[in-house]
Amino acid sequence: MSAVHGSVVDVTTAEGTADAYLAHPAGDGPFPAVLFYMDAFGVRPHLRSMADRLAAQGYVVLVPNVFYRAGRAPVVELPDFIDEAARPALFAQILPMMQSVSPDQLMSDARAYLDWLAASPLAAQGPVGVTGYCMGAALALRTAGTYPDRVAAAAGFHGAFLASDAPDSPHLLAGSVTAELYFAHADQDTAMPPEQIDKLEQALTDAGVRHRCEVYTGAHHGYTQADTDAYNAEATERHWTELLALFARTLG
Repeated sequence: MSAVHGSVVDVTTAEGTADAYLAHPAGDGPFPAVLFYMDAFGVRPHLRSMADRLAAQGYVVLVPNVFYRAGRAPVVELPDFIDEAARPALFAQILPMMQSVSPDQLMSDARAYLDWLAASPLAAQGPVGVTGYCMGAALALRTAGTYPDRVAAAAGFHGAFLASDAPDSPHLLAGSVTAELYFAHADQDTAMPPEQIDKLEQALTDAGVRHRCEVYTGAHHGYTQADTDAYNAEATERHWTELLALFARTLG
């Protein structure tokens, strides 16, 4: 594992400036690039530590503040540990931000993030990897389907509503995906019930997408987030094993 450098960078988008956390190994690079999509709690110390762990394996990792329109991270003041009692007040602030931006706006932002990585001397040329958590899993799938020539691999962990009945559900982009995909659902997750897991699997299979979808037994929505009461250490380590194997296969 390499020493890691972390810093805050600004990414110019069509609607403003997104602050982002950038992590990369020591040295000039270039390194294979990864776009890392946050969960709803945003860019914070735990997500930065996850980006650092990924960067230590030889990647340059960009973690944009998806809620940049509402302010720089941390957009919402968070407790050191997020338990069930803290969630209602936090989501009263977070949900309006989630609902205020459309998939089209988010994919316009994605183009800016991909362009930023493509222009960075730290990042190797060619398609990138994408990983996303909770709401970020949907963004990972949308990015792979919207920019198929720019994404070599995408993964989503404890994603929510990936295959709903909504007319803009993420799974409807399956036919455009050329990347290899990996999704790891939690069996204790009401935001991704079995019928949606099956619908996502069927859509990817019908589209001929290289993919694997797994259900982690005993895990809850948010199982990778160690600063929350949903954290599951065993499921988290399994996620790291699968994510690193995916990127090793596809990013070279």
